[in-house]
Amino acid sequence: MFEVTQVGSWPRSKDLLRALRAHQKREIDAAAFNRIADDEVRKCLDYQLRAGVDIVVDGEQRRDNFYSFVTDKLDGTRLMSLAEMLDIVEDKSGFEEILQTLDVPASAIRNPTCVGRLSQRLPFALDDYRFVREHTDKPVKVTLPGPYLLTRSMWVGAFTGQAYADKVAMGEDIVRLLRAEVIALRDAGCGFVQFDEPVLTEVVFSSENNRRTFM
Repeated sequence: MFEVTQVGSWPRSKDLLRALRAHQKREIDAAAFNRIADDEVRKCLDYQLRAGVDIVVDGEQRRDNFYSFVTDKLDGTRLMSLAEMLDIVEDKSGFEEILQTLDVPASAIRNPTCVGRLSQRLPFALDDYRFVREHTDKPVKVTLPGPYLLTRSMWVGAFTGQAYADKVAMGEDIVRLLRAEVIALRDAGCGFVQFDEPVLTEVVFSSENNRRTFM
């Protein structure tokens, strides 16, 4: 009666996490990282198929996290730790308050920051979809960070303001890029794209919808 799917992300092995960090540090190349990631995606897919999941996902195994991975796909972005951002954010006291509430060190959370005009370097998830499609006949779901989340998190005035007049202008480019990705996924046969917008709860349940967001 109800189709079953998985939220999107899946726990990553220690081997995969080590390979991801090594790739980010340029200690191994993309091909070496993807050989390990391919195996992990196949394992994730196998778990879902054995459990009888109706709409499968790749587990976001190749991503740094569910939204910061966009820095690998877009020119005009830079991945920055929250510790790096402390001296450049617009509301330093508010930012320090956010850091105090986090349950992990500020150096451990990395934020995709817009530092120039945004343009596509690589597809967000099209290649990931095609890889899963090769290994199952089940419907495949692709998860993408939503435009509101990306606009809220990527705008850092000290950097972004040099490329865009305001958040709306940057957000329009984000929407354009995401729309192009959805069309490419549709044309490749993907029938289910999920946009993740957890920060929208602040708009619905809080009046503090202008403060900085880090997920």
